[in-house]
Amino acid sequence: MDKTILNHNYQNQQPNILATFCAKAARLNGIIDLSIGDPDFTTPREIIKEAFQQANKGMTHYSDTVGLKSLRNTICDYYRQQYSLNFNSSEVLITTGAEHGMYILLQAILEPGDEVIIPEPCFSPYIDQVEMAGAHAIMVPTSGNDGFKVHSSQIAKMITTKTKAIIVNSPNNPTGDVMDDEEMKELAQLAKDNNLLLISDEIYADYIMPGHHFTPLATYAPSSTVTINGMSKSFAMTGWRIGYMIGPSWLLKGAQAVNDAITFAAPTISQVAAEYALKYHDKFSQPITKELLRRLQFLEKEINALKKFKVSPIGGSIYAFVDIRQTRLSSLEFANQLLDREKILVIPGIAFGNSGEGFVRIAATQKMGALKEAVKRLQHFEIQLG
Repeated sequence: MDKTILNHNYQNQQPNILATFCAKAARLNGIIDLSIGDPDFTTPREIIKEAFQQANKGMTHYSDTVGLKSLRNTICDYYRQQYSLNFNSSEVLITTGAEHGMYILLQAILEPGDEVIIPEPCFSPYIDQVEMAGAHAIMVPTSGNDGFKVHSSQIAKMITTKTKAIIVNSPNNPTGDVMDDEEMKELAQLAKDNNLLLISDEIYADYIMPGHHFTPLATYAPSSTVTINGMSKSFAMTGWRIGYMIGPSWLLKGAQAVNDAITFAAPTISQVAAEYALKYHDKFSQPITKELLRRLQFLEKEINALKKFKVSPIGGSIYAFVDIRQTRLSSLEFANQLLDREKILVIPGIAFGNSGEGFVRIAATQKMGALKEAVKRLQHFEIQLG
């Protein structure tokens, strides 16, 4: 027996840029890792304590397959209080992380030959998951010259009779762009006019830079939008693997059917932790988000003071997307040389699609001391480049 037993998609896999870089960095000492989107905070102790106490009381069994009713109600309460959006618990499905939520949703709605429009640069698993469902990812390029804005007029040109959905991510990973209300209204109207589903990944919703604001896309197209979100970024709960989706109940029933065949239910103890975290959202999330945004502001200021590197305007997220085009290096060459010479690990923009070429992504997920040292090394690297 050999690898021909594998699905043909996995017999001759293309190298994974992210995995390759991380493996290379693991062999080096003194690395400043600015690659990973995992906040360096430990989950707030009160959240851990609450989960531990509930586990001791017996919360160690399966929950309902759609998730704990109390957690779904808490999510509804949060959206009503925070955004004046009214959902009921039947419109919420708890998932094993936001990425898992995206997967089961796409499996539920897509058939072979369908098309899903995705603006790029983008979180690359979107593309993989669309293709896993037998559908085609139709990429819409955006430009660093205008901050990677998503233009509905460009998306409209890509719509065909096979188009079923549009995936958007605001605040955006990797670019940091945040769609404004007018852009969202235009996109919502486009979806309504063409009977398309909007899939809105809002995992970075709490990370908004001063001068910007976040509005859930469901505000403008509630019956056409599925919101994907989770606890990983806002509460430093990446390892708990807990997320959720909000959308029409008839649609979530389809996603639930897929979920029943994969994980049955999200981890009960993680759901308990998520409920407690969301009930006291501001108390737990603000210290984390405030610090990471402070770091982003530092990176934006210091990198923009250099001659060859400029940060794409940051509206939100936890990343700085740095324009390196003046170096005349590809993003892959730049990232490799930066790692070899200065031991700084960043992600080349090409990992997020062709529109990301000429940029690298820097995560603000290290303490300020490490970021200051990284800036010094960037300065030294710039001098070496001449």
